[in-house]
Amino acid sequence: MNQLLLNGKWEMEGAGYHCCGTVPGSVYSFLLDNKLIPDPHYRENELQLTYLLEKDFTFRRKFDFQPNGNRVLLRCEGMDTICDVSINGQAVGHTENMHRTYEWDVTELLQQGENEIVVCCLSPLKYMAELDAIDPLYNSTDTSWGYLHIRKAHCMMGWDWGPRLPDAGIWRDISLLTLDSARITDLRITQRHENGRVYITPTATTDVPADITVTLTAPDGTQTTIKNGVEQEIADPQLWWPNGLGEQPLYTVTATVPGDTLSKRIGLRTMELIRKGDRYGESFYHRVNGLPVFAMGADYIPEDNLLSRITPERTRALLQHAHDCNFNTIRVWGGGFYPSDDFFDTCDELGLMVFEDMMLACGMLRNHESVRQEMAAETRDVLLRLRHHACLAVISGNNEVEQLFRRAPEDGVKENYYRIFEEMIPGLIEELCPEIPYVPSSPSTCGHFIDPDNENYGDSHYWDVWHRNVPYTEYRKHYFRYLSEFGFQSFPCEKTIDSFALPEDKNFFSRIMERHQRSMGGNVKILQYMAKTYLYPSSFPMQIFASQLMQATAIRMGVEHLRRNRGRCMGALYWQFNDIWPGASWSSIDYFGRYKVLQYAAKRFFAPVLLSCRETGENDNRGSINLEVQHYDYTTTATLALSNDTRQEVSGMVRWELRNAESEVLESGSFAATVPALTSVTYETMDFHKTDVLENHFTYTFEKNGEEVSCGSVLFTAPKHYRFRNPNLRVERNGDTVTVFSDAYAQSVWLDSPDSDCIFSDNGFDMEKGSRTVKILSGDPAKLTVCSVYDIR
Repeated sequence: MNQLLLNGKWEMEGAGYHCCGTVPGSVYSFLLDNKLIPDPHYRENELQLTYLLEKDFTFRRKFDFQPNGNRVLLRCEGMDTICDVSINGQAVGHTENMHRTYEWDVTELLQQGENEIVVCCLSPLKYMAELDAIDPLYNSTDTSWGYLHIRKAHCMMGWDWGPRLPDAGIWRDISLLTLDSARITDLRITQRHENGRVYITPTATTDVPADITVTLTAPDGTQTTIKNGVEQEIADPQLWWPNGLGEQPLYTVTATVPGDTLSKRIGLRTMELIRKGDRYGESFYHRVNGLPVFAMGADYIPEDNLLSRITPERTRALLQHAHDCNFNTIRVWGGGFYPSDDFFDTCDELGLMVFEDMMLACGMLRNHESVRQEMAAETRDVLLRLRHHACLAVISGNNEVEQLFRRAPEDGVKENYYRIFEEMIPGLIEELCPEIPYVPSSPSTCGHFIDPDNENYGDSHYWDVWHRNVPYTEYRKHYFRYLSEFGFQSFPCEKTIDSFALPEDKNFFSRIMERHQRSMGGNVKILQYMAKTYLYPSSFPMQIFASQLMQATAIRMGVEHLRRNRGRCMGALYWQFNDIWPGASWSSIDYFGRYKVLQYAAKRFFAPVLLSCRETGENDNRGSINLEVQHYDYTTTATLALSNDTRQEVSGMVRWELRNAESEVLESGSFAATVPALTSVTYETMDFHKTDVLENHFTYTFEKNGEEVSCGSVLFTAPKHYRFRNPNLRVERNGDTVTVFSDAYAQSVWLDSPDSDCIFSDNGFDMEKGSRTVKILSGDPAKLTVCSVYDIR
């Protein structure tokens, strides 16, 4: 088989434009590259660019081809979305689904020498509107009307964290395949693990009979020939583990016939979703190689509105951040698109388990047989492409559809849901990859619309914190079996805001700042939570800083609580990991890859060994102060817990101090601590009833072999009420290290550089009087700034 890539230079015309560009590419990428439109992310440019897609656009290119009498296929791996394809003026095919791969026989359409291929992308907005006029469907207020009628990334039509930019084009490879020999059409690899021994069965199939050779390449490069369709034992098997639990050795299985080769990389592991009744309800956790894994990570959304900007290098850098900050799981949200092979390859290499949604979010498809057939074809394409990946931990049928329609009458909507998500998709999984766990929706308990919000069963999405304005201490009242979505918003750093705003726009309630905030009333919510937490920040940079501190504190409080209750609770995936454009959102890494305070906090609260504290005090009065009670008369306690998410027992010393704002020690203690593998231990509550919550704070450290492993501090009142002293923070740089000096207790010390995007080994940390040194992991700052909660005033 020979492949001729048709990527590269194409022409595009439509809406009065005519220009050249690069495929994979799109309407927006072609026009931007030719400077015919402004940056769609800048200020309000989105408004004028959305409606470009009310027009049709045509892509075309000429190519040279020399037919040799063999069969030729046109392979389109990503057509977005309603497209008519022709070659030399003759129709080839029609597409209606950006998530599918299409192949057509074009042997009779090709001619000797020059040929022309034309792809006409019909307006997605017109298509959606026409179908919705005939058969109206539920529509989110954040999206263009009728988004559920088109098999296209929902977030292209807007979401509560991104713009409406319904692009169109050829977004993945397009090629001609000359079938001059047998073609390998599939390679399936199944595994069997028994008593420490591992067996695999490779099954390669071809379009015509042929002799198939299969080789296995071990992680060290050693090659072994194995038999197609026959179970083989792996000598000295090296198991694949999630990040933090072991290494990620990968084997390559290659099937070869004369003229064609197909390879897939696999990891040797068992991956189960354990759902077993217990005294709380029913467990829900990943069991890898027989060990229960607490899932730690976040929810991933598309990295850009212009899909041609999402490169393997950009995706790898993002996922590397996840790995480096102790994530072991990434959830792919169901309103975007199925990520590329590069995404899953990288997750395999980094040990990031993937909780993969099928692409349907917050609404239901049309109740029509043609729609179900299209979804079945899409599902088959996706499963065949992804099923071999070691990282694939669970497939969810959709995002929040069961939850949204749980109170709908037993009508066509529910019937359609059952047929797709509780019959068709699980049936295809049973046929193609029964080893992959499946849940019909996220969140879900046991399917069939049975109480999907019950936190004692299945996975949960919890949004009372943020959407319902409850304080983030509320997380501590819940014991979710697996919390796969929860979040708190913040603003990106000022450098990111400068990419879309003018100086006069820098007010949270300016039109531009509100246009880059897509959660209804989001900026107001941030200020409401800020009023309960901090003194009013008098400068725009401090307002940004305070918003990021609240976000980090909220998510930290939820994660630490769940980890303290390991066993009952077995997953914490916060919303959201990354951004699709620059603006206010729930992300911990912004559009430009810049860390917010939350990303550094995640590195600490997802650490394999974590010492955390549950404090009580004025914090538990939900921001209200009872003037009849003295500030030292609250129930003021601290309860420490040590969580061990490694495969080895951990022993060391826990040390704690009650200190005042000058960092003077008022009380202290220490004790030896030993925690078994994959366990969390909670220690006896300490009562500081008569302590002055406005002057005193609590610090804690876990040390192993004399080295600090985990540490932190807590206040017993809101930061706005604590009487911080001026820490007079200053910094010194020495090569790739930065030392911060402080004259008093400083909370959330934040290093930044106006001239370089830097990543530090730690940031946003608490420190006592003295010094603390961190490393510069990337960037080369000529100038460094430093601030803390004291500066929020």
